[in-house]
Amino acid sequence: MQLEESGTGADQQEIDQLTEMFHLEAGVVEKYLRWAGVYWFFSFDGEDLGLLQGFLGRSMESKQSVNSIIGERVMLTVLISLGTILFTWAIALPIGIYSAVRQYSIGDYITSVIGFIGMCIPNFLLAVLLMYGAWEWFGMSVSGLFSPEYATQPNWSWGKVVDLLQHIWIPIIVIATGSTAGMIRVMRGNLLDELKKPYVTTARAKGVRPFKLLMKYPVRLALNPFISGIGGIFPALLSGGAIVALVLSLPTIGPLMLTSLLSQDMYLAGSMLMIFSLLGVMGTLVSDLLLLWLDPRIRMEGGSR
Repeated sequence: MQLEESGTGADQQEIDQLTEMFHLEAGVVEKYLRWAGVYWFFSFDGEDLGLLQGFLGRSMESKQSVNSIIGERVMLTVLISLGTILFTWAIALPIGIYSAVRQYSIGDYITSVIGFIGMCIPNFLLAVLLMYGAWEWFGMSVSGLFSPEYATQPNWSWGKVVDLLQHIWIPIIVIATGSTAGMIRVMRGNLLDELKKPYVTTARAKGVRPFKLLMKYPVRLALNPFISGIGGIFPALLSGGAIVALVLSLPTIGPLMLTSLLSQDMYLAGSMLMIFSLLGVMGTLVSDLLLLWLDPRIRMEGGSR
């Protein structure tokens, strides 16, 4: 529309190129099939490559390949997401077990209060407070994933990897705060339910050692709802961390997704949504495999009853 308003010959030529490149005169179904890569199976032409061939199309705003735009951002986003999940489990599991075993103790009350505070504070607000405190008290900036000398370096080196590890823990802690607090409450509630069941009383009466009894049966069963939520964690971390990424100036796909939606960049936004969907499927698969390994009762042994 901007090019049509200018009305010059050069702009009209660019309009024709855009129309041909993105098949703007085609119908919605045809454009979707072209983006999906269905036409390539009939033409085997490089111009018809699509999602099924690993090509996500071109950005309508920059005309660059979506693969090249999101390539490094996806890797950094996955690293932050995996770090967040590992951090959440490493903190939530032992604290949740302790709170359940020591119910109504001083430690249980303290962890409960900290957990509720963690769930109430928005992640982006925590990021702002962290940035302010780091600059006010230590004179340092905690935004970004790289130092200035490595931020513009296109190639990876050992120094850039070390610099990334020195900065990545900040967004991991900020994003994981809310989910960790919630998981502590989930683990505590699940374990309390298991500890009240008759099989625990029976095992105690038979003289099973408390720690062995706790870890072998109640904790394993209490982990089932905990692990089944992995399927929703992967896309939630990416979409929920978009505002945090904007505040901390993180080169992840969250801000890119928001920008593409605001500019109505159809192919870039569609590719982001596809990545979120694939992460959701991967998370569900991982949670199902972990549940099969953790609880033999869930395994489907073929045959009749």
